Amino acid sequence: PPVKAEKPQPVKTDLQLFAEEHGLDLSLVEQIEREIIVDKPNVLWSDIAGLAHVKKVINETIIFPMQRPDIFRGLKTPAKGILLFGPPGTGKTMIGKAIAGQLKSTFFSISSSSLVSKWIGESEKLIKTLFALAIHKQPSVIFIDEIDSLLSVRSEGEMDAVRRIKTEFFVQLDGARSLETDKLLVIGTTNRPEYIDEAARRRFVKRLY
Repeated sequence: PPVKAEKPQPVKTDLQLFAEEHGLDLSLVEQIEREIIVDKPNVLWSDIAGLAHVKKVINETIIFPMQRPDIFRGLKTPAKGILLFGPPGTGKTMIGKAIAGQLKSTFFSISSSSLVSKWIGESEKLIKTLFALAIHKQPSVIFIDEIDSLLSVRSEGEMDAVRRIKTEFFVQLDGARSLETDKLLVIGTTNRPEYIDEAARRRFVKRLY
């Protein structure tokens, strides 16, 4: 009898292999890949007018240490969180893109609507997927616009789902599941820093007006 030819096995994509390796939902990985990632923005410091002090501080505490991690170790290790606060239109978003451009990093531009889902438990999975994908594509910059809407001050009447979202974000930001050598920077911007939860403000150790 004729030998029946076997069907060729479909080749798995990089996203499928990444999702299987880290135990993540492929649909969530694709959502992050499709809606959030902007690959290596081409923004230079010269494109931003003024803000000389902010540029100098970021260069000394973020850019140089991440470019030469062999020199900046221990207490000189760069901060993983920066909070930029100030009135609208003062260049906070441009600074985030310039940092990613200087570091030749993958730029994750997100808002609270990108990480909040109507399904219970899916928002926490999105946050976990975001940080896992950022580490996979490192060096990476996660830019969170209007972070006060995502990490607002916790209150007694707060919904349990909102509290879990903040808890998962804090766990990922603390780097409990990442290595010290990972090149990951989280930048948050806000017009109202007083509305951000105290636990979140402590994690953004470098704050620039």
